[in-house]
Amino acid sequence: MSIKVKISEILRYLTDIQDIVEVDGSTVNQCLDDLVKQFPDTKKWLFDKDGKLRVLILINGVHLTELTRPVRDGDELHIIFPVGGG
Repeated sequence: MSIKVKISEILRYLTDIQDIVEVDGSTVNQCLDDLVKQFPDTKKWLFDKDGKLRVLILINGVHLTELTRPVRDGDELHIIFPVGGG
């Protein structure tokens, strides 16, 4: 199953400047695993040292909190790196 992952601009240098990457998987977690297989350096930005997600994930524009959520062919995941300021 092919899922499109839209990469936040701040993280695109990790995906050879690609803003959209196609991954395979039947759950969000499997899609992220496939992304890491394709671009190993993304792992340190996606997950902290304890394996906790460090980025925001949207699926078809809706914020996602459960990585085991199933995905369907044609779904789009958006990876957004939260940026703080003050």
